[in-house]
Amino acid sequence: MGVENSDEEDEGDTSEDERENEAEIQRLEEQLSINAFDYNCHVDLIKLLRQEGKLHRLRKARQKMSELFPLTEEIWLDWLKDEIRLTEGEESEREKIYELFEKAVKDYICPDIWLEFAQYSIGGMGAEGGISRVRSIFERALTAVGLHMTKGAALWEAYREFEIAILSTLQLERIHTLFRRQLAIPLLDMEGTYAEYSDWAEQGVPEMVMQHYKRAAQHLEKSRPYEEALLVSEPPKLAEYQGYIDYEMKEGDPARVQIIFERALAENCLVPDLWAKYTTYLDRQLKIKDLVLSCHERGVRNCPWTMGLWKSYLLALERHGAEHHIVSDVFEKALNAGFIQATDYVEIWQSYLDYLRRRVDFNKEGSRELEELRSAFSRCLDYLKQDVEETVLNFSTNVLLPFPFFPQALHCKNMQKARELWDSIMTKGNAKYANMWLEYYNLERSYGDAAHCRKALHRAVQCTTDYPEHVCEVLLTFERVEGSLEDWDVAVQKTESRLNRVNEQRVKAAEKEALIARQEEDRVEQRRKAKADKKAQKKSQKTNRTGDKRKAEDDVEDEWGEETEMSHKRHRGEDNFSPAVSEEQMETESGLFGRRAPPPRKAEPPAPRKNQQAIPESAVRKISDIPPEQRKDSNSVFVSNLSFTMEEPEAKMKAVFNACGTVVEVRPVYTAKGAFRGYCYVQFEDELAAQEALKLDRVEVDARPMYVSPCVDKSKNPDSKIFKYNTSMEKHKIFISGLPYTYTKEQLEELCKEHGGIKAVRLVTNRAGKSKVIHNLYISAMYICTNFHVLISDCSRGKGRTQVSLLPRSLHRQSVPEAKTENGTTAKQQDGITDGQGTKSLSNEDFARMLLKK
Repeated sequence: MGVENSDEEDEGDTSEDERENEAEIQRLEEQLSINAFDYNCHVDLIKLLRQEGKLHRLRKARQKMSELFPLTEEIWLDWLKDEIRLTEGEESEREKIYELFEKAVKDYICPDIWLEFAQYSIGGMGAEGGISRVRSIFERALTAVGLHMTKGAALWEAYREFEIAILSTLQLERIHTLFRRQLAIPLLDMEGTYAEYSDWAEQGVPEMVMQHYKRAAQHLEKSRPYEEALLVSEPPKLAEYQGYIDYEMKEGDPARVQIIFERALAENCLVPDLWAKYTTYLDRQLKIKDLVLSCHERGVRNCPWTMGLWKSYLLALERHGAEHHIVSDVFEKALNAGFIQATDYVEIWQSYLDYLRRRVDFNKEGSRELEELRSAFSRCLDYLKQDVEETVLNFSTNVLLPFPFFPQALHCKNMQKARELWDSIMTKGNAKYANMWLEYYNLERSYGDAAHCRKALHRAVQCTTDYPEHVCEVLLTFERVEGSLEDWDVAVQKTESRLNRVNEQRVKAAEKEALIARQEEDRVEQRRKAKADKKAQKKSQKTNRTGDKRKAEDDVEDEWGEETEMSHKRHRGEDNFSPAVSEEQMETESGLFGRRAPPPRKAEPPAPRKNQQAIPESAVRKISDIPPEQRKDSNSVFVSNLSFTMEEPEAKMKAVFNACGTVVEVRPVYTAKGAFRGYCYVQFEDELAAQEALKLDRVEVDARPMYVSPCVDKSKNPDSKIFKYNTSMEKHKIFISGLPYTYTKEQLEELCKEHGGIKAVRLVTNRAGKSKVIHNLYISAMYICTNFHVLISDCSRGKGRTQVSLLPRSLHRQSVPEAKTENGTTAKQQDGITDGQGTKSLSNEDFARMLLKK
């Protein structure tokens, strides 16, 4: 039963995974239907379909991706291996595999794909012409990647093994030829190939082969640093390939330059500059049609967003005499490639119009090529007007101006048609640009007459807004050369009036800009002042709140003289004993009672606490209203370390201390805002009750140890608050650390009583009553007993942190070593030496004796 249930669960999990994968496949297919150029989506879809084993859909997905993108070596190898496995044993399907291999070797120069191609062809060597086909594939592979310095040797070895396998008398010379060809090429592990040839050749290695081998070895040594740099660097290794390419181009071997470019592009196929450099080299050096056009096609497939690659592709097609429909198809693909910049569309249109213009035979009137040029220009303007912003449209119009005008005027001798085209261009918002009018003027000046030149310049003076001075200067120059006195006067009058009007417009525009600038400066200044006023107001409010708060607190606390004195001493640093710790972390040594938490430093009044009581002002000032002569400190105790959130502290304290005697009064202390400060004063009828109350020291109240200490007027007894302890070693006391938080007083007594009588045990706790330990370790009891630390109590001061004097030398006085007594006090100084740092003053006679000493 258990096995059956486990199988059913596995089947359920598998079906669930299949449903999830199918949903993901449908999502990817839907996404590709929206955007077919999503490369990562294609890759994910192919991976999922291959994982699910959906072979028919997988084949369609791969074919669709190969039509849009060049596939990587890994994708092609997976595809080829899947197809070979499916058609294994079916000789009729071998041709389809051959066609697939032919497509694969066109995308990139990949030695592994060529090797797979050659090895697959060996399987068909038994067919008619099979051996010749295998040799042809091997020869093509050697031509493509035989010079690959790191992977080319594998193809050479496979070719040799093939020839050795069909060895016969006629084959010996062919094998010799393969060895000689391979040894003449700088490849890794050339020494092994040379040794193999030496063993195989019965008559030894020929002298010519040895010379070629040595020359190739020398070239290998020169190239080795570049190959080693490629081996140790991280992909894509673009900088290393750039250096290698420069070296090979300097050497000047076209075949080696080609192979290093192909190796670099295999790892950097999305670098447009690398494709541009490669195609430029092929256009100028090799000039082989199939090789050049194939490289251009691969370049635009890998980087379709780069206009420069499309432009050079169009030029290469025209240069190698490609048919017109092929050039037009490439141009249409370029328009749909999705260029990054809008000006790229202008440049690609310009290149295509250049191509169309070069096709026109202007000796034939009304030729089909001329009409195609005209229609292409009209389509260009419409296309740019619809799909490109206005600024780029103006730029494109300027760049493309020669196409409609100059062919009509120069070749067709039809100035009327050129003028009509010009008017149509200028009515589309281009009449305000001076360069547009000057282009038209140059056209009329070259192919028209003086009347039309004058007319164009007068219109330009009237309409131009960007550079009217330049147009006026051109008009005056023209009239100086061609016009009469009347024409000159008209031109001068027109230019002066136009320039005066332009200057007035510019002055108004400048005044408007200055006004806007001043308004902006005023707004900035107002914002700055408002910000400064707001800051000053906030600072003033903060100061007032702080003063009020301190005043209210002082009214409550000055009566007992504790808070003000302690605060001042903390600022001056006179109380050397008081440790710099917060109230919640203070050790509960006897004699440190009565400390208060520092007042909360908040700019805004705090929100009422959950358990905070609304205390009237009369209650807050209750202590200060009691005359000093009515207070009885001997009958009172000071209670501290109470919870700040205690509800009705007066009633609760009465309940706690009623067992000690009659409680006359409980005086809790509150802040100015009505929050309980955590301490109070309890007054009894007699001193005996107060002495009994002191025995309740450290009794827990609301989960906190309550501190009970005598009530002392510190203004009369300033030293009463100082805790006196022995600063020397006390051998009858030990200090134990490393105890767990849960260790109790009884457990510690049980642990230590076997070593002698115990007088007292004191656990050090914080203000919250929690035990303080040095190490927070959760370990076993046996480990605790053997690993906590025991030290003799020694509170004498150790060595200071620094021995560097922070006092300037000019003010430094050397102190006399102090003589210590048994109880640690300093003996009185003799011979006129004070208790401080000063020494006995010297007279003039003393100084004279010092100077006369020899």
